[in-house]
Amino acid sequence: MAEIKKEHQLIVSVSPHIKSEETTSRIMWSVTASLLPATIMGAYFFGPRAIFTVAISIIAAVLSEYIFQKALNRKIAVSDGSAVLTGLLLGMNLPPSVPFYIPIIGSFVAIIITKQLFGGLGFNVFNPALIGRAFLLISFPKLMTIWKEPTAAFVHLDAKTTATPLGILKEEGVAKLMEVFGDKINLYTQLFVGHRAGSIGETSAIALLIGAAFLLYRGYISWHIPASFLGTAAVIAWIFGGLSGKGGALFAGDPIVHLLSGGMLLGAFFMATDYVTCPSVKKGQILFGIGCGFLTMLIRLKGGYPEGVMFAILIINCFSPLIDRGFKTRVFGAIKETKAKEIKK
Repeated sequence: MAEIKKEHQLIVSVSPHIKSEETTSRIMWSVTASLLPATIMGAYFFGPRAIFTVAISIIAAVLSEYIFQKALNRKIAVSDGSAVLTGLLLGMNLPPSVPFYIPIIGSFVAIIITKQLFGGLGFNVFNPALIGRAFLLISFPKLMTIWKEPTAAFVHLDAKTTATPLGILKEEGVAKLMEVFGDKINLYTQLFVGHRAGSIGETSAIALLIGAAFLLYRGYISWHIPASFLGTAAVIAWIFGGLSGKGGALFAGDPIVHLLSGGMLLGAFFMATDYVTCPSVKKGQILFGIGCGFLTMLIRLKGGYPEGVMFAILIINCFSPLIDRGFKTRVFGAIKETKAKEIKK
């Protein structure tokens, strides 16, 4: 039999057969671009130190991936943008005042331990940036919980240490939060714009929503996880959020404060939607988002930390394979085994 030339061979692969111009590299760089508004706002409020922290995080992530791949004689893939995105997300999740070695250690853990040792892009079980941040929070709890008051630091270089809105709400209650911000309108405005203490990239809700709208428009993410995540968190905050302090009551919580505070928007749109660590089936994504929203509010209202987004996403990441298996799509043309036996009879 004559040997068939390679260009004449018919290659049959598993369905579905979808042709798309989108590549991993294009998606990664697009998500990175969508985070730039929030990064710029963080730099505006916290100054050059915030830019330095994010830049160090990105450089450390790229170098970690390059050195690891070079040492193991693997294909160098830093140009795909995944390491840059991981470094950016980690930097956005850090306080602006951390020492330079904090983002370096966090990027090493995120890239080498969480991503490369599991097989590289597409094989990691957990979101790399969140694992990096979790490691830093456990290892350097004091440095990771020192928050600076935003003062448009390009003009005022000295910033006072303060608490985040979630920290004030958890430790001193809503009355103290109103005392700090004056009234609810001002509170909502400051949370929406970003003039409050917190991590570099999580403070400005409007900047995060602009980036999220871009990803939704381009189809890089769908509504399933963000909507179920935020919706669940809002309902729980409304029902149980008003129980803290004297005279607390059910259905008296403020869901807007919880949605706009902390890492809720950053987590719901940019981290819980990670292609690798979230379910691929739409119904499964809704369950995934509900789980993230529930655990986030459970930690915020009853846990020791004022914020629960990071832990919630990492815990639910563990269940992604089971969720996908439970909501797996029916194979086209397949029939149940019992039906097949009945047909044979």
